[in-house]
Amino acid sequence: MSDIFREVEEEVRRERLEKIWKLYGDYIVAGIALLVIAVAGYELYARYQANQRIEASETLLAAETAAASGDFAKATDAYATVAKDAPGGYAKMAKMGQASVLLANGHRDEAIAIYKGVAADGGPIGDVALIRAGWAMAETAPRAEVQTMLAPLTDPTSPWQYMAREILAYADFHAGQTAAAQQEYAALAADKGATQAIRTRADSMATFLKQGGFKDFGTVPKPVAPAVTPANPAAPAPAQ
Repeated sequence: MSDIFREVEEEVRRERLEKIWKLYGDYIVAGIALLVIAVAGYELYARYQANQRIEASETLLAAETAAASGDFAKATDAYATVAKDAPGGYAKMAKMGQASVLLANGHRDEAIAIYKGVAADGGPIGDVALIRAGWAMAETAPRAEVQTMLAPLTDPTSPWQYMAREILAYADFHAGQTAAAQQEYAALAADKGATQAIRTRADSMATFLKQGGFKDFGTVPKPVAPAVTPANPAAPAPAQ
C-alpha cells in the first residue's frame, strides 16, 4: 500500500516539475547562461587587470631608472604613459614621479600642482603627496598657506603629524622667524612620538638656531700681504 502512495507522490512531483519547466525553463536556462558568462567575464577581467598591473609596474620601474640616471625626458614619457593608462595606485605613483622630475628641473609650480591633485584623492599616497608639496612650498609660499594645506596631517591622531611639524618649523626658519622655528624644533626633538631620525634633525636645527644660526657675528679682516724682499739683491756698481 505504501508503494502505491509513493508512486502517486512521485507522479505528482514529476507533473509539478514539468509545469514549472514549461513555465520557467527558458528563464532558468538564460539565468544559468548569464551566470556562466559572468564568471567567465570576471576571470577575463581579472586576468586583464593583472596584465595591466604587471605592465604598469615594469613601465614605472623603467621611469624610476631613467630618472635616477638623469634621463629626465625618457622618465617623463614613461611616467606619462603610466599616469594615463595604469590602474589607480600605479597612476598616482607615476604622477608623483612626474612631479619629482619637474621639481628637479626647476618647475616648482607645476610639480606642486600635481602633488595637490594626487592629494585631493586622499589615501596614503595622497598624504605623501601633501608632505612633498609642503617641502616644495616651504621656501617660497607664505607660512600660513603651507599650514592650511598641511592641516589634515597636523591633527594629533595623524601618523604624519611629525613630518608636517618639521616642514612648518622649516618654513618659519626660511621666513626669518628663527625664534619660532627654534621653539618648534626643540618641541619636536623632545617628542617621544616622533621617529629618531626626525628628532635628531630637529635637535640639530634647534641647537643651530640657539647658537645664532646664520647670524653675522662680524667680519674677518683681510690678510695683510707681507713685504716682498728680493732673494738675491743686486750688488752695487763699482766706483769709476
